[in-house]
Amino acid sequence: MTLNKKGWFFHKKYLFLMLVLLVLGCAVQQKPQGGPRDRNPPKLLKATPPNLTHNFAAKEIRLEFDEYFKLNNPFQEITVFPAPDKNPDFKTRTKTLVITLKDTLLKNTTYVINFGKAIGDVNENNILKNFTYVFSTGSHIDSLTMSGTVTNNDTQQKEKEATVMLFTLKQDSMLFGKKKPSIYTTTDSAGNFRLSNLKEGVYKIYALKEQAPNKIYDNDNELIGFSTKPIKFTHDTSTINLRIFKQEPAKIRFVEKKFTLDGAMSFFFNKPIEKPSVKILYPKGLDEQKLVDFNKTGDSVVVYSKNMDFDSVRFAFYSNNKPLDTTYLRKQRKESFTRTLGFRYGLSVMNELKPGTDLHLYTSLPIDSFDPSLITLKEDSTVVNYTLVKDTGAVSKNFTMKYRWKPKAVYQLTIEDGAFTTIYGDKNKRQYKKFNIGKPENFSNLTLSVSVPDSAKMYVVQLLNEQNIVLRSDVITKKTKIAYNNFYVGKFTVRVVYDDNKNGKWDSGSIKELRQPENMWVNPKVITLRPNWDSEETVDIPKEVIVH
Repeated sequence: MTLNKKGWFFHKKYLFLMLVLLVLGCAVQQKPQGGPRDRNPPKLLKATPPNLTHNFAAKEIRLEFDEYFKLNNPFQEITVFPAPDKNPDFKTRTKTLVITLKDTLLKNTTYVINFGKAIGDVNENNILKNFTYVFSTGSHIDSLTMSGTVTNNDTQQKEKEATVMLFTLKQDSMLFGKKKPSIYTTTDSAGNFRLSNLKEGVYKIYALKEQAPNKIYDNDNELIGFSTKPIKFTHDTSTINLRIFKQEPAKIRFVEKKFTLDGAMSFFFNKPIEKPSVKILYPKGLDEQKLVDFNKTGDSVVVYSKNMDFDSVRFAFYSNNKPLDTTYLRKQRKESFTRTLGFRYGLSVMNELKPGTDLHLYTSLPIDSFDPSLITLKEDSTVVNYTLVKDTGAVSKNFTMKYRWKPKAVYQLTIEDGAFTTIYGDKNKRQYKKFNIGKPENFSNLTLSVSVPDSAKMYVVQLLNEQNIVLRSDVITKKTKIAYNNFYVGKFTVRVVYDDNKNGKWDSGSIKELRQPENMWVNPKVITLRPNWDSEETVDIPKEVIVH
């Protein structure tokens, strides 16, 4: 077949285009697909001068690694001990870290440059943890080591990624909680730590689980552990055990205070208040008609007022009738709020009522009155009589519905429009809730046979669910049996507080008072409750191990 001129030209262009695409396709470099993920941190190939150099006199240190790397938060992570007056410069050049020393070094002194978590590879940021470069300006390098473990006081599990900090006794009061330490390390996955190239001296040691990685204990939510007594360090030590815990703040302060969207006045504190109370100082007359709702732990409160015709309000807070603090809130005098009356029910996520219990209703706003004629309960399809009572308390938000529930029945609760009236005069919109009674076979009974090591002491036995939420606490002083009836099936753990001061609860420690927290012990056995099963477990509380 012959091609005409036009066809030949088109055919030639087509061949040329295919050739270009082929060349470009070969030239484009694709990122390799698949293969194992790189989990290895950079590896030091060469140090100039070498690590552990004696009679060090260089002004520059070069550290060559086997791959490209980056420095993460170098000002936070990298420390030099003893700390120089002028910090060194750290610069990356391809695969080399160049350290320029800008200060005159002390004679006959061991220096340790700790990189913490600063060095990570470029692609995956695999961290070279606790890497140190050590040298001495004299003929001797300090070689003492200090090691041990860090344990979480609540869980009794070893704590990984905790920062262990060492201060000389002279530094302690000046630096702890104010500046980052020069000597520190991070615990490994087993909660172990090791500090090397230390010299003889007297030290204070701390462990810190941080909220923000600045190596400074400056947040009430951070976990802290410490040695009660200074450590006189003259030889290698491997028996340091630190327990970290959440320290209760020394002073009560407001974390947040505000008007809520529905006009309530809400306050949050940094710690629970013992036997709390509140008084409205201004405007006059407002205190007599207020409603106060402290939560169970006493660290937050909501104050309601029918009269909202004010632009500022002043409060006084008390603990055990002793003044704590005063504060105020401001708003526009005629400011409007959006109020919607909502309901919660004491049912499971499956809309089941626990056998042998009453139905609890919780309203989102205080209730002034309710009309039982507008509240209907049906058992299957039959309307039945019930008793609805308002729970005792300063704030009318909780109600209990009493009825002789039947295991296999289906219940429908209907709350018609206007059945409940709030203190502001607002009324509810129609509510409908369908539920049944939990099948007994879905529940279980547990009995703990608990023995104590010392009947002269007090112990708090706590039952925890899989989320480590305390479901119940019991105070005991002697061998006893504790019964847990009609518990949902699942896995549970027993934790024991060694209640040294016999106040029925766990007490935090204090760095200022050099007081360790009360000890805890977690039973290593996980208890599994199966449907329709009666279980009995033996719990032998061990003798308390005192940590200093």
